[in-house]
Amino acid sequence: MARLRSGFAPLRPVVLICLMSCGLAGAGFAQEAVAQGPLPAVLVVDQERLFGESAFGKASLEREKQASAALEAENNKIQAELVAEEQALTVQRKALSAEEFTVRADAFDQKVERIRSEQDAKARDLAQARDVDVKEFLAAAAPILGEILVDYGAGVVLDKSSVIVSVDSVDVTDDAIARIDKVLAESIKKAP
Repeated sequence: MARLRSGFAPLRPVVLICLMSCGLAGAGFAQEAVAQGPLPAVLVVDQERLFGESAFGKASLEREKQASAALEAENNKIQAELVAEEQALTVQRKALSAEEFTVRADAFDQKVERIRSEQDAKARDLAQARDVDVKEFLAAAAPILGEILVDYGAGVVLDKSSVIVSVDSVDVTDDAIARIDKVLAESIKKAP
């Protein structure tokens, strides 16, 4: 049981803030918190929705989807070509000397490894492009979330996934998405 408590110890301030915001904290518990100083208002944002439902995030995910589909089609075409080449090499094996077959088989294996490496690099580039989009999005979202913080008179914005209990009224994800969409509209138009 001590292990369980120690695992939740870092969450106590979050729970306290949420409970006080919801009016669920007992009088003694609330008095203890007030004795430590006033607690700021808390807002929550669902970070996954923030990116995924914003126009910028939707455009990024659509570009990634299209690029992934194109890469998959390319991989399927390459695979079919390699299978045909391997089958042709197998047929040629009967007519080739052992040494000549070994040379051609080794060359084919090297070709397969080179292609695999190139295609893996393309897949990594896709993931990296999304990471760049997310970083750009978060950089643009940070000041907007700061404005929301001030507008709501809050002291902190937390990711909704780290909050145990809250009321819907502290979730500002929809407002954040609307404001971010307004600010990033030009970035979406300029995106490839």
